[in-house]
Amino acid sequence: MLFRESETIELKEIVTDEIKKEIIAFANCNGGKLYIGVKDDGTVIGVDDADNVSLQISNMVRDTIKPDVTMFVHYETIEEEGKEIIAIDIQRGTDRPYYLAKKGMRPEGVYVRQGYSSVPATDTAIRRMVKETDGDCFEAMRSLNQNLTFEATKKEFDLRKIEFGSKQMRTLKLIDQDGLYTNLGLLLSDQCVHTIKVAVFQGTDQMVFKDRREFSGSLLKQMNEVYDFIDLHNQTRATIEKLLRIDVRDYPEVALREALLNTLVHRDYSFSSSALISIYTDRIEFVSIGGLMPGIDLEDIMVGLSICRNQDLANVFYRLHLIEAYGTGMRKIMKAYEGKEEKPKIETTKNAFKIILPNINAKYETGNITSSNIKATTNSVTGDKNILDDKERVLKYARSQGAITRNDVMALLKVSASTATRILQRLVKENLLKQNGKARNTHYSIIKK
Repeated sequence: MLFRESETIELKEIVTDEIKKEIIAFANCNGGKLYIGVKDDGTVIGVDDADNVSLQISNMVRDTIKPDVTMFVHYETIEEEGKEIIAIDIQRGTDRPYYLAKKGMRPEGVYVRQGYSSVPATDTAIRRMVKETDGDCFEAMRSLNQNLTFEATKKEFDLRKIEFGSKQMRTLKLIDQDGLYTNLGLLLSDQCVHTIKVAVFQGTDQMVFKDRREFSGSLLKQMNEVYDFIDLHNQTRATIEKLLRIDVRDYPEVALREALLNTLVHRDYSFSSSALISIYTDRIEFVSIGGLMPGIDLEDIMVGLSICRNQDLANVFYRLHLIEAYGTGMRKIMKAYEGKEEKPKIETTKNAFKIILPNINAKYETGNITSSNIKATTNSVTGDKNILDDKERVLKYARSQGAITRNDVMALLKVSASTATRILQRLVKENLLKQNGKARNTHYSIIKK
């Protein structure tokens, strides 16, 4: 028999680690044969103990290649020129891409056949193999990163006293039937690559930035941190109607919550672009990647029809009691503005979905106050369009005085004790203030960077 290397034939003198790459490459492509005991030039040198060598290779394949490729690898001992050689027949696998367990589903771990050689696969080739194997559903595809941790997600489950272990991860489809993490697992892991960018602008356009942040990590971590950030900028305006003091926040909290959850759950994560949240003086805009699902119109969404792009992600949020089973989010947003002059707006394009929430108090900032029954108090938290927002005023005071207390914030912003505490705690979480002392001696100082 004449031995010659080709696109489907590889020759090896002895067993080395390179054999794993050859087997992976054949399984990821159109299959092939690997002969052990034959030099590159086709010279037969044989092996000393064919059975032991076959067992060695079999163990190597089972222990170091993922997913399990053993059913596509067959061994045969043949005799050539009076010497024993091992013929390994590798078929094209059905769970591509196959990869070195220690390297993961990355170019350095995934190999394909190119001419007479086995070479690292490109990211594009890896994604194509994943898509061919797992289908078009992004959530169900195997994550390219298999080194995932879930500290933030476990914390969220523990907070609601819901068990979160390997069994639950399989049930929720964070882990597939082969024991591999899915893209849903990636989204909820601490290594999630998708982010949310939040920007605060001065005025009603994007000419001047006041603040900007990018939030990363598990989607559940992003959810909490983004909400805290926008809630900090959700100021309160105090008014007096006869003898009654009325506190009105710029945005109804339920509307902010539902808009943020919509951005997380319905986003198209097959795109790498960040979701965007823009805060202006008169509105806040939530822009998520991915337009309406095929066959759905905006009118359908407004009456409560919901076809979720990420069903499994929505199920996780449902298990955590963050969303309801049916599409009530938009109706909740609209109901939150019931009786208000300003109404939320929804805008859609082929690849984007935007929710615009108007600032209920914006008319007071521009001086358009109707004083027939309601008069702004001198204790108003807002009212002057040039006034600094709550966070900036607190930080400015702390810098000038060396420290600030809850009573200082109450007097400075004319807010309740609970609101003052909330503002201070969020500044501490953002590493802008440091809490010192306890009980009545508690005060906050600027963190120097």
